[in-house]
Amino acid sequence: MKIGIFLGNLGNPAIYYPKLAPITGGVAASIFLCQLLQWQSQKSNSGEWVKTNSSEIEKATGLNHEEQELARSLLKVRSLLKEKLQNPNTDTLELWADIDAFEEKLNNFWTSNPGGIIPQTTRESTNRPVEIFRKTSPPNHVVKTDKYFGQPRQQIAVAVTPHYRFSGPWNSQEQLHNFQRALEAYAQERNLGFGNPSGWAFKIIDSMTKGLTSPFWEEFIAGIPLGESQKVQRDWEIEPEVPYPAFEEERIQYYVHKGEPLEAAVSKARADLRNPVLGKDLWEGFLRKCDRLADDALKAKQQGVDTPYLPSSFNEKPQITKDSVMRKLGAIAPQSALNHSTSETIAEPPKNEQKELPAPAEIPSISSLQKAYQTPLGRSLVEKQIAANPEWGYEIVDGEIVESIPF
Repeated sequence: MKIGIFLGNLGNPAIYYPKLAPITGGVAASIFLCQLLQWQSQKSNSGEWVKTNSSEIEKATGLNHEEQELARSLLKVRSLLKEKLQNPNTDTLELWADIDAFEEKLNNFWTSNPGGIIPQTTRESTNRPVEIFRKTSPPNHVVKTDKYFGQPRQQIAVAVTPHYRFSGPWNSQEQLHNFQRALEAYAQERNLGFGNPSGWAFKIIDSMTKGLTSPFWEEFIAGIPLGESQKVQRDWEIEPEVPYPAFEEERIQYYVHKGEPLEAAVSKARADLRNPVLGKDLWEGFLRKCDRLADDALKAKQQGVDTPYLPSSFNEKPQITKDSVMRKLGAIAPQSALNHSTSETIAEPPKNEQKELPAPAEIPSISSLQKAYQTPLGRSLVEKQIAANPEWGYEIVDGEIVESIPF
């Protein structure tokens, strides 16, 4: 076949300018834009949109469907191409090349690159071209800059002072270390930090480095136990966190009469009195009861009663301590003493203290007393027993045996 016939069968060649590739984004985009400009020049009105489809573009340029999609996206990113929304039921495309924007980019390109020489360091991406500039100080440090905006991007790395130390009111690291240990000991004693006293102490110290004041530091400097100045004395306490003995005993007896073991009753009663809201309500009820007992006592004195009735919680009781309990256990059964597992031995109590402890009398239940109170003979006996044993905590109101504790 002759070369002329061969070239004739190939059809008309498409126009392509290699120097347009840096402006349009690539070879496919340049071919696509040149073909679209040629079609627009054939229109009577240069502002008229070109209606075409993928098959016509491929026939005119040789670009397949994927290459056309890439070319259109590159041109739209550079504001060189506009499209109208396509009808999903048809393959028709309505395109328009922005000649003014194309001329502006050409002028900018020739101005920044005299002679049309393309710098080797220039790289065009599908989104934004990015260049790498090196700063003079410090060496070997690269800062990325957007060529279209010219503002350097903020560095991600944050400079950190070497050998950083907490700065605060302490005079030395040793003083800070002692304060930290004091905070951790306080947190362990009060069960603060949910099992992590060190983390709780760190929060206190970290807040001080930010300028916040801490009463713990003032107590530490003054040499008083941590938390001592922050204690609040409630109305029902003789000193902070120490309630009136009669008030505490009332609450203990409340749980005992509900069937709680003595150990659980003491724990629940003290937890109630540590609660400021519940403790205040219980204290007000206790005061009303005391006021009523005082009125009854005054009336009894006026009627000639020498010793008016008071509940058992008002009777003075010896303080129970670890030493007193260990002495008693050691006198009864040395092998069952609290510290039997240690090498310590329990000292023999003085002879004048080795007395046989009287067996406590069993308190009858309300149900048994109420049953006996139903008969005339039993009523008389029950009334005498309740009057003779005020420590039981019972009283008769409107023919019913009730607890004298108002809780």
